[in-house]
Amino acid sequence: MSSIIFIDLILHKTKAYRHLLYNVVNQESANVQHLLWKLVLAYLLLDTYRSLLLRRTNDGSNVSMSFLFESLEVLVNVLSANFTFVFSFAFAAKLMLVMPRGKEILLTILISSYVKIFLFAMPVWEFPVSVIFIVDMLVLTSNAVALKVMTESATSRCLAVCFIAHSIRFLVDQISGHLGSVM
Repeated sequence: MSSIIFIDLILHKTKAYRHLLYNVVNQESANVQHLLWKLVLAYLLLDTYRSLLLRRTNDGSNVSMSFLFESLEVLVNVLSANFTFVFSFAFAAKLMLVMPRGKEILLTILISSYVKIFLFAMPVWEFPVSVIFIVDMLVLTSNAVALKVMTESATSRCLAVCFIAHSIRFLVDQISGHLGSVM
């Protein structure tokens, strides 16, 4: 992928998303299933990294949990938040949009969440925690633009679907984080 397309993706240009989703990622190819699994794994790893960054900054207690228990807690938190994200996204999209197949939409959401890769710059340049939420907002808007390209729906509807799903994901993430800290 050329750097111009990458810059256009960062700027949320619909033509760049259209090119990426229809030309680069050919929906008819036999490797879509393989690509989908790779993207799910990358998405979950980036989300786990995000959760660990938040935990590191919010961990003010001196009580040390065992590594295994803490890892299990992060894994359950990430999986539950993303599970609810996918289902709330599917439910909101079914109510508000005319959608193509579910696999294509999932692939679109995973690809358009590429902005999460910017989280790797946080420890290097010592960004404040608020940058995590800025990246989350960029992921939300990127998802909305990609959804608009795939469904050819109104921007406001696509943004509403993404906002609902990301809000529910955020709430589940906060609830499971608080439940984990109580235990």
